[in-house]
Amino acid sequence: MTFHLKALRVLVFVFLVVSCGQQQETQKPIAERPNIVFIMSDDHAYQAISAYQNHLIQTPNIDRIAKGGITFHNASVTNSICAPSRATILTGKHTHINGKTDNSRPFDTTQVTFPKLFQDAGYQTAMFGKLHFGNNPKGVDDFMILPGQGNYINPDFITKNGDTVRIEGYVTDVITDLTLDWLDTKRDTTKPFLMMYLHKAPHRPWWPRPDKFREFLNKEFPEPETLFDDYTSRGTAAKTAEMNLLRHMMYSHDSKIRPELVQRMRPEPHIPEFENSFHGPYTERATPEQKALYEPILDIINTDFEENWPKMDDTQKMRWKYQRYMQDYLACISSVDDNVGRVLDYLDENHLSENTLVVYTSDQGFYLGEHGWFDKRFIYNESFGTPLLIRWPNTIKPGITNEEMVQNLDFAQTLLEAAQIEAPNDMQGESLMPLLTSNETEWNRDAVYYHYYEYPAVHQVKRHYGIVTKAYKLAHFYYDVDEWELYDRLNDPNELHNLYENPQYADVVANLKLKLEELRERYGDSDELNQKYIDIHLKNSMDSSSKENE
Repeated sequence: MTFHLKALRVLVFVFLVVSCGQQQETQKPIAERPNIVFIMSDDHAYQAISAYQNHLIQTPNIDRIAKGGITFHNASVTNSICAPSRATILTGKHTHINGKTDNSRPFDTTQVTFPKLFQDAGYQTAMFGKLHFGNNPKGVDDFMILPGQGNYINPDFITKNGDTVRIEGYVTDVITDLTLDWLDTKRDTTKPFLMMYLHKAPHRPWWPRPDKFREFLNKEFPEPETLFDDYTSRGTAAKTAEMNLLRHMMYSHDSKIRPELVQRMRPEPHIPEFENSFHGPYTERATPEQKALYEPILDIINTDFEENWPKMDDTQKMRWKYQRYMQDYLACISSVDDNVGRVLDYLDENHLSENTLVVYTSDQGFYLGEHGWFDKRFIYNESFGTPLLIRWPNTIKPGITNEEMVQNLDFAQTLLEAAQIEAPNDMQGESLMPLLTSNETEWNRDAVYYHYYEYPAVHQVKRHYGIVTKAYKLAHFYYDVDEWELYDRLNDPNELHNLYENPQYADVVANLKLKLEELRERYGDSDELNQKYIDIHLKNSMDSSSKENE
């Protein structure tokens, strides 16, 4: 009996030793897992990052991530609009599955989000900046988030205590101050951390910090080739979208023309009521001291407008609006880049860089005058594509690029695998780890799926879904139209020529339609779901109209 008991104890000891050894081989202790700094800006076009294109602006700090890691040149979103994109990032699911198809629908808080999985796995989690939906993000130990879109000047923040506080300053600086304060004074140094560092900039209406406002007002920027696109080769959707710089960019709200000057000059026969103010961020929030810094710059803009606008033809007006747009948008980007540098410097100075995975991305792309547009929403390149740069010393080779088809759908599973946390089976993306470790033989995706829902609504971009490969893009616009568009991405990078009816591309169309149906089936999308979300959207619109009329 004694012999058997001793033998049993030996077997148990051997089992524990072997088990522990296997666990150490497959999973690092929690303290040794990488920290994650997830940096996301709002509406940051890849064209405005010098690691991608350097004709508009230099972004040396964001470029540090590219130089130290990997730059993805075919990264895209599943739905090019703010809140749905963020929901996809958090859940690892397409918007028709997580339910956040447009900005107006509430986020389903029963959804599992990757920060919650990090928290459950022993990570310390924090979020500072713009979430855009929900006041109490799941799985976040500490947070201060902007209500809705937030404000550029003296922003309010919702805290984990449920109250709202106002902090004086410029929003990009303030978000960074909060992030650095948490890293410096609130971080548990015995745990790895997940930091969600989320900028409001450069979201419309593009209010720069006063010094950047003045600096960029003196700059002139090259025009895109398609600034004067007339949409002749495309369908109804491009022709009817309301995001043209000349016709739809607002004078006060966007170009910073004082409301009283707009009303006096009447640059158009009908001036929207929305043009009667600077839309809050400036007139309602700035202190007298802050206004004293802005007013001289506004004087220059308004004097130029008053003296020269009446003399301009439509071509000159388009160019004037483009320059005003670029000056403010890129000035906001410059502040983002400066502040990203502050965070990267902190990681370096506190010996955290070596074991920290840093992501820089945007919730989608943005038009910087291409096709004469601002905003996003379309499956066309500038809004469909998104910047994605990842640095992880000793894992990712510095300075490499990648051309594979990746999406924001993949972010959750990638970060979870990097932290050795098991991803739920219902996540729909693919971990990018094979691409980060240069083991591309394990990557076999050749097409991605896109679906945009928010119509009828602001900017009037029609509902559409589609498939995108490295070579082609096929999109179906539906609801109040039934139109297809095909673009040859290699031979027509500006997407000016719809080839859907071209007989030379009949086989391409047929093959892409088969693949598109396969993708829709794989991801659980269908015409029945489309109708469901149309009905919900129409009901919400009717409810909103009823409330406005009461």
